[in-house]
Amino acid sequence: MLFGLDGIEIGLIIVFLCLFSGILSGFPVAFAIGGSAIISFGVIASLDSAGLLMHQAIDTGSAAYNALIAQGLHPDAISHFRYPDLPTYEEPLFPRGWEVALDRNISFIVNRINERVLAGQSIETLLAVLMFVLMGITLERSKIANDLLTTMARVFGPLPGGLAVSVVVVGAFLAASTGIVGATVVTMGLLSLPTMLRNKYSPELATGVIAASGTLGQIIPPSIVIVLLGTLAGDLYATAQEQRAQIAGCSDALTYLGEAAVVSVGTLFQAAILPGILLAVLYGVYAFGYALLNPSKAPPVVAAGAQAGDRGSRKAALTWLLGVPVALIAAATMATWVGFAGSQDITVSSFSERGQGAVLRTNVSEQCQASMIELHGQEKWDLAVRQQQALEASGAAIESRELTAEEIEAARADKIANAAPVSTPVLIGFMLLALILAFSRGIVPTAGTRPLIVGAAGVLLAFAVDALFITPLTTPGTAFLLLAVPLAITLYGVRYAVGLLGHSELLRVVFPPLVLIVAVLGSILGGITNPTPAAALGAGGALMLAAYRKLSEEQGSGKLIIWASFSIVIMILVGVNFDLRVHRETVPVEDWIAFLVAQGAYHFAMLGILYSCFVLLRSGVLAPVVRETAKVTSMVFTILIGSQLLNLVVISFGGEHYIQQFLRSFDNEFTVFLLVMLVLFVLGFVLDFLEIIYIVVPIVGPVIYGGTFDPKWVTIMIAVNLQTSFLTPPFGFALFYLRGVAPKEVTTMHIYRGIVPFVLIQVLGLAILWYFPDIVTIVPSLLPNG
Repeated sequence: MLFGLDGIEIGLIIVFLCLFSGILSGFPVAFAIGGSAIISFGVIASLDSAGLLMHQAIDTGSAAYNALIAQGLHPDAISHFRYPDLPTYEEPLFPRGWEVALDRNISFIVNRINERVLAGQSIETLLAVLMFVLMGITLERSKIANDLLTTMARVFGPLPGGLAVSVVVVGAFLAASTGIVGATVVTMGLLSLPTMLRNKYSPELATGVIAASGTLGQIIPPSIVIVLLGTLAGDLYATAQEQRAQIAGCSDALTYLGEAAVVSVGTLFQAAILPGILLAVLYGVYAFGYALLNPSKAPPVVAAGAQAGDRGSRKAALTWLLGVPVALIAAATMATWVGFAGSQDITVSSFSERGQGAVLRTNVSEQCQASMIELHGQEKWDLAVRQQQALEASGAAIESRELTAEEIEAARADKIANAAPVSTPVLIGFMLLALILAFSRGIVPTAGTRPLIVGAAGVLLAFAVDALFITPLTTPGTAFLLLAVPLAITLYGVRYAVGLLGHSELLRVVFPPLVLIVAVLGSILGGITNPTPAAALGAGGALMLAAYRKLSEEQGSGKLIIWASFSIVIMILVGVNFDLRVHRETVPVEDWIAFLVAQGAYHFAMLGILYSCFVLLRSGVLAPVVRETAKVTSMVFTILIGSQLLNLVVISFGGEHYIQQFLRSFDNEFTVFLLVMLVLFVLGFVLDFLEIIYIVVPIVGPVIYGGTFDPKWVTIMIAVNLQTSFLTPPFGFALFYLRGVAPKEVTTMHIYRGIVPFVLIQVLGLAILWYFPDIVTIVPSLLPNG
């Protein structure tokens, strides 16, 4: 053995040195990764051909190895790390020659790139990356950050450390609307850093809070990191759990786990909400605490011209801005709990459910049974056995079967009898309109109340009409006509309320992008659609928002864009409430009308988007947005291709299997995951998150996703860990971005010292998520799966 090391170990060292040298060479990282793969394979192949690289392989024909197999151990569970005394023999890294390995790699490259980049199942999800990048860059170019920073500084400035807190709030808001770290850090660095320095803020605190807040876009949805991790996590988790089930002696993961081994990007978005908010809160608390302890380094600032506005008494404002909204939400929640509001869906499946009542499959081998008892516990297994016996004794259908007409009608009648008086969509829709009425009263307490009272009466009338006249058997068209009058009365009040809301500068600035964020994230978190259509909605909305702002600056009319936005809302509402499949044998008239309305709304929305593109193109905004979007997405996909090359090089000489065997040699999976997290944290000092996702995660993924940990928790922990790669010197991208726009009096050491507390906060955040995993899993458990 060369230098006393195994040949595979030397091969891994060569790959790492080539990759590190390629990154430091000055070439674009996307090309450096692919080049380092080719160079490292050539070096390893040359050394192997010269007989200098030899691997100590376990002798599978030895008596000791066969004795372990006879004990029931799976071959994948036997390694030199766990059983170092097993007989070994020397073999080349490429037993059949490097030519065969190269030929196999080329075949793998073609298949993998076709599967993951060009035409595989993950390509649709990867398209969301392009759409989210376009959405983020468009919003960044629409100068949304300028207005947000100015407004938030007026709100939080009078507090100790208020400017730093405002930067954190804006960073979280931009994370949910743009998600582009470079754009966020540069924009906030240009706008807020000079202001903070002028107001005698510490350079360390100012630079640290800007760099850290700019990275929130990597964890707060819609996050590109989560999209990219999600495309890998789904495959890794499914494959790892299938292998785990095979080792346990079971036929598949569904039998062994009692549930499907599935994790989606939409579910990961749900899981990332609370961790992202947690990090933002920790940043803000640190900034506020730092200001209290060091008042001279983060003094309060009162913005010139800050006024209370026409808000009336504080008591009235507090009542209508906090008390009434809380009461409305509590009332809506109570109505759902008591059954006054809920689903009115009376659809009945024509087939019975498969395996009614049985929590686990019991028709398994003895080895699988023992493994399932060890995983789920004896009590759950005994319950499954009793349920299965009861089903067989009663003659109930275990397999799915078609129900008779009488059974379908009985089930339908039962649903009709138990349907809630008020449907959930009506409750949510009119409650949102009621909240607008309440907020407007709080913004201007001295304004006339007659239109608001009329609007509130419309809300109550809508609930009464739904409860008294609309049943589960009412057609969508009839229901719409019955609710048209209450809706018109409510909108009369809402139109007046929107004018009152315009008195608040904060709402004028926050409301347009907030609506876009709610539309995009709400459709994903609510399980209405998957991330790709939601990203397309976000990109189109961002284009229209940017065009409207540009027209406002030019004193032009944006009515066409506003009506196009309403047409999108109409299109969504019609699609949700009507069956638009017009190729059915029998199509009701109301569905035909709804189809024509949806078609008209769709074409008018497209007209609005095309007009928005024309406005942005004419004003010179669209061209740089498209160029920057193409640059970022090209980098992502080129790194994806290059990383596949590097992964295949590692696989070709057994490096991936060697690393996985080492990790599996630990008995405690917490130890394994902690070791992986430490490695990812250290690699974050020298590698970008894209390289770590595409190079390291596929290698360690089969191990960390193959245990008992919740895959959502594992993925979010990795995402938060990767977020630190933007902050850790010497190659933290956020530091480079900030250094490029910082004034001369701010040195590199100021930036390095400033980010140290926030890196520690990241570690604290990871520790909190480690000990309280419910922070990650509670939202997906409450919302529909995305």
